[in-house]
Amino acid sequence: MSAELQQGTPRPDFEGFVALLRERAPLLPRRLRQVADHALAHPDDMALNTASQIAQRAGVQPSTLVRFAQALGYSGFSELQQVFRTRLRQQLPDHRERLAALRNGGAAGADMASVLLDGFIHASEASLKRLRSGLRPEDIETATDMLAAARTIVLVGARRMFPVVAYLAYAFGKVGIRAVLVDNVASLGAEQAAMARPGDVMIAVSCAPYTPATIEMAAAAKAAGVPVIALTDSALSPLAAHCDLCLEVSEADYGAFRSMAATFALAMTLAVGTAEKVRDDA
Repeated sequence: MSAELQQGTPRPDFEGFVALLRERAPLLPRRLRQVADHALAHPDDMALNTASQIAQRAGVQPSTLVRFAQALGYSGFSELQQVFRTRLRQQLPDHRERLAALRNGGAAGADMASVLLDGFIHASEASLKRLRSGLRPEDIETATDMLAAARTIVLVGARRMFPVVAYLAYAFGKVGIRAVLVDNVASLGAEQAAMARPGDVMIAVSCAPYTPATIEMAAAAKAAGVPVIALTDSALSPLAAHCDLCLEVSEADYGAFRSMAATFALAMTLAVGTAEKVRDDA
């Protein structure tokens, strides 16, 4: 292993690991890049499984995991795995815990409805302010140019992000723009997404905790020469590594229930902006 690869200080937090990996990925040999792709797409797998299981799923030898960790400055794979385990412990609480926290915070009793409504309105307002100040108008222009020129728009999103891509499918359909919603019926999402071809554009939507299937579909599309527009919450998102254009949208939360206001505002902007450009070109 070259001295150049061994330079740098390992980061104990997941965000720092991702930033370090983005910086050093061009220097990594092919097998180590293969591990990097698997780590970003399957962070829970990296936290919970043994080195041999992870290596098998990544298609490498267990020793490659050790070399990968050492290439990023970690003493070995065990130290690196702690980064993923810490991330897993810090993930959002489940919904029952969130509800309990809201009750303990005063969102209960006779005024429950007004307290909840006020809390979610404030979270939505904060999300929209972040979007307005953080997203560059030129990126919206680029995204709508790409979508207006696309033969077909392929829409990928799962779990809490599925309503966003479902809305986009509805909106594009209403204005006569060809779009395909990857709905994953019968677990055929990967096959549905694989129908995308050069000349198409994929919109992939995922925010923490990221959905591995969405990341895998975006990576496969980009590898096949299909441009990918990512809607995600951070430049350190694993989805950002597999896109041509990353649109960041960070939602505020109330009682750990995150708003969807900014994400839907961005989706509506893309749909209407694309429709206007298609009309102008007609």
